[in-house]
Amino acid sequence: MPSADSPLNRRRRLVRRLAGRRADAMLVTSAPNVRYLSGFGGEDSWLLVGRGWAVLLTDSRFAEQATLDCPGVEHVIRDGAMADALAGALRGRKVRRLAFESEHVTVAEHAKLAEAIGERRLTGVEAAAAGLRAVKDDGEVAAIRRAIRMAERAFAGLIAGGAKALLGRREDAVAGELEYRMRQAGAAEASFPTIVAAGAHGSLPHHRPGPARIRDGQAVLFDWGAKAGGYCSDLTRVVFVGRIPPQMGRIYEVVLKAQKASIEAIRPGRPASSVDGVARRLIAQAGFAGRFGHGLGHGVGLEIHESPALSPRNQARLRAGQVVTVEPGIYVPGVGGVRIEDDVLVTPDGAQVLSRLPKAIGSMVLH
Repeated sequence: MPSADSPLNRRRRLVRRLAGRRADAMLVTSAPNVRYLSGFGGEDSWLLVGRGWAVLLTDSRFAEQATLDCPGVEHVIRDGAMADALAGALRGRKVRRLAFESEHVTVAEHAKLAEAIGERRLTGVEAAAAGLRAVKDDGEVAAIRRAIRMAERAFAGLIAGGAKALLGRREDAVAGELEYRMRQAGAAEASFPTIVAAGAHGSLPHHRPGPARIRDGQAVLFDWGAKAGGYCSDLTRVVFVGRIPPQMGRIYEVVLKAQKASIEAIRPGRPASSVDGVARRLIAQAGFAGRFGHGLGHGVGLEIHESPALSPRNQARLRAGQVVTVEPGIYVPGVGGVRIEDDVLVTPDGAQVLSRLPKAIGSMVLH
């Protein structure tokens, strides 16, 4: 796994990638990629990267922050349209072909860019910057660990009161408390809207918490994460309020077995689809074929979903330094669902589970 990297080195790697595209510079418009390549943590800003130079295009709200976040990067404080600021930043630079992030620029934005840069040519490239982010350096892994610890402390505090901490409460109120606790633990924000799904709602993988109240004897699915230093965490646990419903208990054990087996299968060089297949086969063999509809997991970092995807369709091989979620699930409409999720680092020797919350079925019963 690479040691802590610098935005300057990351920009140099990006420029080397551009050489194969015959591009002289690249316009980076997605906020996570701007942050990765410059250190800038603001919003509504673009980064122009060339060989040996970089320019941040921002506005007066972020003038001071730009100086603090990314020393060594030229700043253009615009007072008009972003495309006009881009044209000004390119003036006098030998850029004949300008690459842009084709997955982020809309058709309307492309037209404005083409008009602004005049005789220069635009060339769309996909995942040029995002592809660099797939393998994390030591600093990035440390930030993800901090985000995980914040999420774990929040969840542990929430359920410390046992069943009475949940009984009779609305799903959305519990979700709100969990997000508040993450803030108290030091998180900048939640990585994504927190999911709390009580009883049969657990069969909806992305259930939106609502007014339903948690009852005795229900399984409650929590999917939550914290963000620290720009980096995300993503965890899922299922707790049982008072007792374990028999059918849900069996489902839980199957999912836990599938998760453990798939984590053990993680190692550099193994196709992502192969790791997904380990969990999928175990779930099917237990009689739940068709009840696990999503991929096994996804990369996590500056964004909650990034490369690599652990799915049946991804033949790419895993690399040391990648951080992925491992989250098999079984969902039975009208009954409920179980998903167990941890954040896992791909190491040269296999896998290291970064999250520490318990998940043995006995430890998930709240009395």
